[in-house]
This record gives sequence, C-alpha cells and structure tokens, in this order.
Amino acid sequence: MDHVNHTWTWSFILSGFTATGALRPLAFLGALCIYLLTLTGNLFIIILVRADSGLSTPMYFFISVLSFLELWYVSTTVPTLLQTLLHGCSPISSTVCFIQVYIFHSLGLTECYLLGVMALDRYLAICQPLRYHELMSRQVQLWLAWATWVGGFSAALVPASLTATLPFCFKKVAHYFCDLAPLMQLSCVDTSWHSHIYIAVIGIINTCNLMFILVLYGGILKAVLKLPSAASRAKAFSTCSSHMIVVTLFFGSAFIVYVGPPEIRAEGRDKFIALVYSLFTPFFNPIIYTLRNKEVKEAIKRISQRIRAVWKRF
Repeated sequence: MDHVNHTWTWSFILSGFTATGALRPLAFLGALCIYLLTLTGNLFIIILVRADSGLSTPMYFFISVLSFLELWYVSTTVPTLLQTLLHGCSPISSTVCFIQVYIFHSLGLTECYLLGVMALDRYLAICQPLRYHELMSRQVQLWLAWATWVGGFSAALVPASLTATLPFCFKKVAHYFCDLAPLMQLSCVDTSWHSHIYIAVIGIINTCNLMFILVLYGGILKAVLKLPSAASRAKAFSTCSSHMIVVTLFFGSAFIVYVGPPEIRAEGRDKFIALVYSLFTPFFNPIIYTLRNKEVKEAIKRISQRIRAVWKRF
C-alpha cells in the first residue's frame, strides 16, 4: 500500500545557487575564474615538482599527488555549479547524480587519507631524520599514495551504494551538486538508519585520520621544542605550517557538514560550507604551498632561468 503514494523519479533537478538578473553572469564569471585558476595552480605544482630536481623529495611528491587529486575533486562539482549559475535549476540524470556522489566522496576520503600520509612524512622527516630516506623510500611513497586512493574509493562505496538504492519521491535537490544529505531529504522512506551509516563511515574515517594527524603533530612539536636554536625550530615549523592550514580548512568544513548539527543541513547552509572544501580549498592549496614555501620559490627561479636560457638560443 505504501508504494501507491510513491512517485519514483529517474532524474533530479539541481537548484542550489541559482542567481537572477545581473548577479547571474557575475556569479558565473567569478566561479569560472576560480575554477580555471584552481586548475592552473594545481597543474603548475605538478609540472614544477616533476621538472625541478630540487623538489624530488617525499614531501613534494605527496604535494603533487594532492594537486592531482584536487584537479579531479574540483572538476567533480564545479561544472554543475557553473551550469546552475548560468541556466538556473538544472536537470541531472539519476545515474550521473549517483556517480557524482560516489566520485566526490571517493576523492574526499582519499584526500582525508592523503593528509594523514603527509603528516606522517613530516613526522618522520623531523623525528627520524637519520632514517627518513630509508623509511620513506620511493617504493614506500608510491605504496602510500596508491593506498590512499584504494582506501578512499573503497570506503565511498558504502554511502554511495546505499543512497542509490533509496526510493525518491521528489526531484528538486537543494544543492549545486548531488550529495548525501540533500538526496536523503528527497527519499520516500525514513533515512535515519542511512544517516547513522553515513556518519559512521565518513565520521569515523575523518575522526581517525584527524586524531592520527594530531598525534603526529604532537610528536613533531615535542621534537621541535628540543632543537637547540630558534632558527632550526622556525625552519622545522615552516615545513609543517602549510599542511596544518590545509588540514584545518579541509577537516573543519567537512566536520561541520557531515558530523555537525542537523540544523545546518535543514537550513541549507551546507551548500555554502561545501564551497569551502569543494572549491576554495583546492583553489588555496597551490597558493598555500607556493607563497609560504622558500624551496618552491627557488625552484620557480631555476625553471625561469632555464626557460630564459632556451629563449636566448632562438
């Protein structure tokens, strides 16, 4: 009998961040510029790390992996954001919608693991300097990078598959991309059990990784404070500061949306907070890792000199 009142839908309509009048082209151009700058900045870091031998260290290898991840992460949601800003409410097929949910959360969980690996790298570099290159060999780097992707894409199967099996009675998604909470609000059935599963999977992974990072930074802080000079302490802290800023942006916004009070999702604030980790964090990452990093600035100078030398030959 319950099925009589259910209207099953095979497509959705994204309604988040629709703009009207003169605001629409301005919002579209602003989002497009940030998107293009994000792609350019992260591609620049990947090319720079591969082109300059001075950056052939584990830390910069993981930074380049993060940049590669950010290219896909931002490209998963921003095209639908641009579409809603340009055309208003935009239709999206259920298949594409569920694929977007899976890829978005796979990349998000992968980044969560990767930030933990990057903290481990800094811990070994500062607390185990004599054994650092042995412990963080090229083979270990590749294995850790591969493990983050496998772990992220495996864990995301649980929330994504559960969401795809829900019956949906409504079409309008109050977001600019397909996400777990907005989709559950459209379901014909009670989704409280699903919410507990989502929080358990995403919340536990995020919490465990954050605790792992905090424990490692506790060890780093203890080791740094034992260094003899203020200059050596400042240098050690400088290698961690960029990573700490990214961790704060990523985990802070993710916890507010997925583990925070239900009032945030009920009032639609989650889509504004989602901009932080889905658009602005990928945008700021290249800036954080370049402007605050002396080695990257020196690498840019070396590459610039090589390019000028090549141009002089012509």
